[in-house]
Amino acid sequence: MNIIVVDDEQIALKNLNEKLTYISGIEKVTLFDEPKLALEYLKRNFVDIAFLDIEMYGMNGLEFACLAKEILPNINIIFVTGYSEYALDAFSMHASGYLLKPVTIEGIQKEIENLRSPVVLNHKSHIFIHTFGNFEVFVDEKPLTFTRAKSKELLAYLVDRKGASVTIAEIAAVLWEDKEYNRSLQNQTQTVISHLMKTIKDAKIEYIVIKKWNSLAVDITKFDCDYYNMLRWDMMAINTYAGEYMTNYSWAELTTGMLYQKTFNYNC
Repeated sequence: MNIIVVDDEQIALKNLNEKLTYISGIEKVTLFDEPKLALEYLKRNFVDIAFLDIEMYGMNGLEFACLAKEILPNINIIFVTGYSEYALDAFSMHASGYLLKPVTIEGIQKEIENLRSPVVLNHKSHIFIHTFGNFEVFVDEKPLTFTRAKSKELLAYLVDRKGASVTIAEIAAVLWEDKEYNRSLQNQTQTVISHLMKTIKDAKIEYIVIKKWNSLAVDITKFDCDYYNMLRWDMMAINTYAGEYMTNYSWAELTTGMLYQKTFNYNC
């Protein structure tokens, strides 16, 4: 199980973390004293259970739970608080559990044994595609290594196209702007495609690309992306954007202009 604990009090964080070490089946526990940082973490990582304090500075646990479920709908929320009067609000949000401080190991174990959403042990990797600044792909928070720069650029272009199919000829025109499209260039493009497919297959994320006879596309439902989040008016993505988008590639300038206009309209 992958678990996060969110509490703005360091002592409470350490106390709960210590008790979680006595619970079997836990693979990783990540602690946060700032709710916003925890939400960013959820966008890049699969989490089974979130232990949340309710009264926190800046964002209370109930607000955090709503945002967390937008990112990971099946995440189990267990509220941890010193106040029993929040119980009704917690369960109206379909929380998995409610623990009163001081928390006991037995109490934690009981809540974990009765989760609302069963823990999936062999879940798919969580994929985050970073486009603001340089283009990078993260699989379970680790950067994906590409054997060829052109195969990385190809995936970047597919992400930029937001799931639209791209033909072999269009791919060649993007990757080799000044070259005439002929049989030799077609073969080069096919080689780049093969390298991309091998890279994502080796990383066990081949499902993010849809490959047909003469075209490629990304399946936008299979990964998280700051660019896509911004298009949905996600506040965190908007605040993260600093005017740069896929700076590695000249063809991305059109989208950069569109994003600039979007942020300009938002700030007006």
